[in-house]
Amino acid sequence: MNINYRLLGGILAFALGIYLAWYFSDILVYVMLAGVLSFIGHPLVRLFDKIQFEKFKMPHTVSAVLTLIVMVLILTILFLIFVPVINRQAYVITSIDFQYLGEQLEKPLYELEDKLVQYNMLDNHQTLEGIIAGELESIVSMTSIRNVLGNVVGLAGSLFIGIFSVIFLTFFFLRDDRLFYNGIMLFVPRRFEEKASNIMSDTRRLLSRYFVGLSLELLSMMTLITLGLTFFNVENALLIGFIGGLLNVIPYLGPIIGASMGVLIGATGNLSTESYADIIPISVIILGTFAIANMIDNLILQPLIYSTSVKAHPIEIFLVILMAGSLAGIPGMILAIPGYTVLRIVAKQFFSQSKLVQKITENI
Repeated sequence: MNINYRLLGGILAFALGIYLAWYFSDILVYVMLAGVLSFIGHPLVRLFDKIQFEKFKMPHTVSAVLTLIVMVLILTILFLIFVPVINRQAYVITSIDFQYLGEQLEKPLYELEDKLVQYNMLDNHQTLEGIIAGELESIVSMTSIRNVLGNVVGLAGSLFIGIFSVIFLTFFFLRDDRLFYNGIMLFVPRRFEEKASNIMSDTRRLLSRYFVGLSLELLSMMTLITLGLTFFNVENALLIGFIGGLLNVIPYLGPIIGASMGVLIGATGNLSTESYADIIPISVIILGTFAIANMIDNLILQPLIYSTSVKAHPIEIFLVILMAGSLAGIPGMILAIPGYTVLRIVAKQFFSQSKLVQKITENI
């Protein structure tokens, strides 16, 4: 029996790579986040590189440092803006008169119970109040204060390490834009070096455009939602707009989740002032604002981004996102477009004779 040791070695190396990627998944996430931030920051680095005063030319390292400072400042400003808003929202929730709210909801709950019993969806001996109380009790009993505090401390430590690691890696990716390239090329056989070089070049070009375009799309959605809600004097318009725009990073599901959270935030604002009659009108305004903003996004922003960045047809993108969502849920939907872009670039280099590959890569 002939054994193809080269093939066997390749399979073992691939399996080992998958295992190491799983084992060091946290580090891999840091590297990927730093890579995305460097893709977004590279245009700004090139802009700083062009600064020149007579014989003085901006050093490339200084350009990378300035770019990183700008990015950190933007994130810090967002943090300083939204943390007080979130704290205020938490205070609003604590000021709700739940006893009065319960009295107001008592009659509708009884009517709902009767309907559920009528359609055999609830037993006669059960009550909605008892079911809700039981669920809350089970949640509280499963989570002790000690565990909560331990998780918070652990999360804070992990968050600090993660932020430091991402900033550290981002700086070096910005300073040396071939660092990632050189690291990948170390594992590429010599006969594939030219193809791998072309893949890396095309990947950097297309993904840079995509992530910059995505950032502009999220910023546009935050602005549209915030302005729309501000026009109707909705409380916490800035917070709702920020969350709604940020969740737009999840294709198709993001706007639905964002609108639901927006309605929840808007409703709690009215509950704290006992303006129960305004809950439905406010909810309709929030849902309408999200609907109009996402219509603009779907008809104008997304086609513009996908056609100019990843060079793919909207139907093509839609099917890829659905398949990625079926395989890996929300993370798959977020990574679908950049992942599909890389696959198309690889296919163009290695399977250029295929008619299907020629069709889906003709604009790359």
